Amino acid sequence: MATQQRPDIQAIRAAILGAAAQNANKLIWLGILLIVLGIIGVAGQVFYSFISISILGAFAIIGGVLQAAHAMHSHGWKSVTVQWFFALFYIAAGVCAWVFPIPALEGLTIWLAAVFFITGVMRFIQAFHHRLFNEWFWLLISSAISILMGILIMRGWPTSSLWLPGLLLAVEFLLQGWSLLFLGFAAKSAKSS
Repeated sequence: MATQQRPDIQAIRAAILGAAAQNANKLIWLGILLIVLGIIGVAGQVFYSFISISILGAFAIIGGVLQAAHAMHSHGWKSVTVQWFFALFYIAAGVCAWVFPIPALEGLTIWLAAVFFITGVMRFIQAFHHRLFNEWFWLLISSAISILMGILIMRGWPTSSLWLPGLLLAVEFLLQGWSLLFLGFAAKSAKSS
């Protein structure tokens, strides 16, 4: 009886993993890369914080300039005023992130709290979908840690905004890296079975 169920479980595992089963090594290497980036970030939390706010500011400015270019070439469109508003808002937000990095980091800290909470919930759903694998427990632990981090960020805000965004980004890289690493191992074991 157990031998009849084994091929059925393997077929179910292969169906759940889909194309990921064919790319197990890519999942493993991506997991390792994210783990390395996470370790670097843990060592330089304040650096990661300022880098993240600088990049976010740059993206906002670039987005605003592109939005303005689009608005300039959209004569006759009834929403052109809205496009100009978005363009100016993005540019102003990017400049504020560069000129006032501490308040921008405080805002980013609240945003990160939401991201960690939501990614934790999504990983919980992913763990539930992969519960037929032995490695699903690690996804469940990863989701619980992300949800807990989101709650803890809210409690320490705004005093920890200088170093916390960098640290949390590094920890998120570590968690996602470990999740992908274990999914890669699961895909590899499903492919070899």
